[in-house]
Amino acid sequence: MKKKLLLPMLAVPLALAACGGNGGETRTLTVFNYSEYMDPEVIEMFTEETGIEIKYEEALTPEDMYTKYKAGGISYDLLCTSDYMLNRLISEGEAQEVDFSSFEYGGNIGQRYWDFAAEYDPGNKYTLPYFWGTVGILYDTTKVHGPIDSWEVLFNGEYAGDIIMQNSVMDSYIVALKYLGYSINTTDRDEIQAAQDLLISQKPDVAAYLVDEARDEVVAGNAAMAVVYSGEAYLGREYNPNLDYVIPKEGTEIWLDSWMVTKNCKDTDAAKQFLDFLCREDVAAMNFEYIYYSTPNEAVLESLSDEERSDPALAPDPDATDNCEVCIQNDAATTELLNELWKELRAN
Repeated sequence: MKKKLLLPMLAVPLALAACGGNGGETRTLTVFNYSEYMDPEVIEMFTEETGIEIKYEEALTPEDMYTKYKAGGISYDLLCTSDYMLNRLISEGEAQEVDFSSFEYGGNIGQRYWDFAAEYDPGNKYTLPYFWGTVGILYDTTKVHGPIDSWEVLFNGEYAGDIIMQNSVMDSYIVALKYLGYSINTTDRDEIQAAQDLLISQKPDVAAYLVDEARDEVVAGNAAMAVVYSGEAYLGREYNPNLDYVIPKEGTEIWLDSWMVTKNCKDTDAAKQFLDFLCREDVAAMNFEYIYYSTPNEAVLESLSDEERSDPALAPDPDATDNCEVCIQNDAATTELLNELWKELRAN
């Protein structure tokens, strides 16, 4: 998952009024997204330009979103969630196919990001890339001995008590699996157990397992390093210029948050209008400036400064992601195993 911002933001209204055309019934879309993951002005602009009302709902995590979506209390037309959860929803028949090649502004999404999305959406039939990034290490250059380039620093004992790990099943095991040279999507029980053994041996060196607060602890100087999402690293350096971010040489996860039209959507034309609108350069730029996560919109990327385009937390060089993988949904047995091991790890 990949959306975890803690910035002072304007509240996003749950519904924005719109006028129906010619006195007719107002067209409405119910949109489900992560919290603070869209500029509220974008929603207002869309309603003003199209007359289509947006009812906007938010969730904190992919799992929260999935549970609320499947409960059926609200009929959602569009939702934005993370790679592995999209893979699950598609496999369960919850998504409608969309011809993204017909979009007026769809060409702004670079082929590189369509290729990432194809890992969980073969043929790019169901999902539209929205934001992306990596999982890496945010570290305080005044607290470490030289540049960092490997996950090894989390496991060699040199920074015992000065490490923040993610309080997340997937993100913690991704770190251990990549350090050991395994795929983040492995279903091999021996490889997963090896990752578990590594994480258990590391635990005495971990100051805390956190989510949003991981970045804040490094910013405040309370830890030397933390496993964070790339967008968090970029924002952290805005608060503390002594911080740096690295994608470890062993590789990591490439996460991708994308949109899909749900099987329940009745006004698919309105849904496609909204998605195409999000691809428009000025709209994508507004969302980028609001969130500051890596954008797949190449029209926006071209407008960035040289400094921004060279920032590994904001626009990673393709070479830096050579050993990286997109996370897809594990089979039920592997998911159950990871959840059991995580409970064991956190309980010890």
